[in-house]
Amino acid sequence: MIQIVKRSKISKTDNFKIRCIAILLSLVVLAIFLIIINLNPIDVYAAIVQGSFGSTYSIQQTFIKSIPLIISSLGIAIAFRMQFWNIGGEGQILMGAFAATYFALKFPNMPKFQLLLIMFCAGILGGGLWALIAALLKGKWNTNETIVTLMLNYIAIKFITYLQYGPWRDKNAMGFPKIPSFAANATLPDVFGINMGWIIAIILTILVYIFIKYTKKGYEISVLGESEKTAIYAGIKIRKTMFIAIFLSGALCGIAGVIQVSAVSRTLSADVAGGVGFTAIIIAWLSSLSAPIIVIVSILFAALVQGASFIQTAFGIPEAAAQLIQAIILFFVLGSEFFTKYKINFKSKGKLKGVNKNE
Repeated sequence: MIQIVKRSKISKTDNFKIRCIAILLSLVVLAIFLIIINLNPIDVYAAIVQGSFGSTYSIQQTFIKSIPLIISSLGIAIAFRMQFWNIGGEGQILMGAFAATYFALKFPNMPKFQLLLIMFCAGILGGGLWALIAALLKGKWNTNETIVTLMLNYIAIKFITYLQYGPWRDKNAMGFPKIPSFAANATLPDVFGINMGWIIAIILTILVYIFIKYTKKGYEISVLGESEKTAIYAGIKIRKTMFIAIFLSGALCGIAGVIQVSAVSRTLSADVAGGVGFTAIIIAWLSSLSAPIIVIVSILFAALVQGASFIQTAFGIPEAAAQLIQAIILFFVLGSEFFTKYKINFKSKGKLKGVNKNE
């Protein structure tokens, strides 16, 4: 008989072993899939590494893809730390991008530094206030934040689509439904060939780490996540703490949105988030909500995405096959999370009966 037992504690060595076994198993299963579609697994694995870290350009692209993942994952981690299940990162990224785009289009001739500063402030408010809707509803009527934040994603997507096809449609785009591109003043400059979002990501990682580990409000968020009763007993203001945490969560996602429109797409569209908000949920969980680990996992995830994109071109495989390669690796890596928290015991029925008789 199989018994699933919750681990009271797991050593770092065992944790590392479980992760390594999961990665090895994913490579074995992936090799079988690649052989079936007539590809050499070794060549594909080498191409994934080459596509993500094999040249200056590929390294730059990997880091560019990791920037919004890092920042939005930090935001999701703050909400999850207090067990507020914010599934709305995608919508918060879009609303942050929308708020920044408004000022980028309205004041294209404003000095660059001032305009970018206003865009980031607008993005913080856009993402933070959008997330705060779910917190207010939960605080007032105890609504399910998972459903509310998920639904808000679709509202944000449809709203941006409306702008794209309606009032913000570019009249000079020859009938193509797009929002005008940003002026040079509204675009983030590059540092070492990568938009300066990577500097912002590092600063935010440090700030979030300090906030959670060394500030009173960060401690209150952690306590509230552990036990609401304990938080009440300790005199923590539940609603106020929740509102602050969720605003910060959405604000960080909003910053990711600003960087996406200002440095990557340089215009607003319904696709600007690109699934980053949902991917951030996976990264936050894999990182155990730890800010420094989020950086590492985000870069590895971005490398996987960049590598999969490269092999799609290098081997002429369809997009679905490239995505399946990502999915297989993620399946095993995420599955390993279960075995770090639980262990499986195998016991014979005879032993179980003997235990019952003794009882």
